[in-house]
Amino acid sequence: MVELSLKWVTQADGLLQPSDLPESASRGQKNESEVRLASVMVPVFWHLNEWHLLYIRRVESARDRHSGQVAFPGGRRESMDVDATAVALREASEEIGLDAGDVRVLGCLDDYHTSSNYRVTPVVAIVPWPYPYTPQDTEVGRIFSIPLQWLADKDHVELRDRVFKLPESPKSMELKVVYYDRFDDELLWGATARMTISFLKALHDGRVVLDRP
Repeated sequence: MVELSLKWVTQADGLLQPSDLPESASRGQKNESEVRLASVMVPVFWHLNEWHLLYIRRVESARDRHSGQVAFPGGRRESMDVDATAVALREASEEIGLDAGDVRVLGCLDDYHTSSNYRVTPVVAIVPWPYPYTPQDTEVGRIFSIPLQWLADKDHVELRDRVFKLPESPKSMELKVVYYDRFDDELLWGATARMTISFLKALHDGRVVLDRP
């Protein structure tokens, strides 16, 4: 088992919110039949005697509302995908060159609902390291990792106020958004930060178990 002090993730208000939006605003989104399905892979690997999480930074693009942001590999579910895990494996192959045969899937975290009306399933998987990861140059600007011990330190994470424009509405509202401190000049925040904390909560609860290699 990983020995981490994770009780704080169960006690801090707002960190484990399952959506970009508070419940009151989420009720105003499109109906369930119009929700779009997506998955991300939460890749974990063992390196230098500790666990790390692997992330990507998206390329800068005027066409991408998440341009330049830190994320997990992932994307929208397509017709050929049999389930959420298949989506995560396919997207990881396309975005970072990770072969599905080199992955050990541990399970799924709770779904996360985004303000753009996606229901995202995070799929936790142990991945190899070192490995010839190859970023898809049209989508991925960088592949990097953050030590799990660093992510599990509550002093590196905070809630900040951020003004957010509601989708398909002229109205704006002030939201509490999760931000981590910069690590290796990368800024982990928003939905990916919340899914990271959901992963920490799953470790705390024993729903995800990382056995030391």
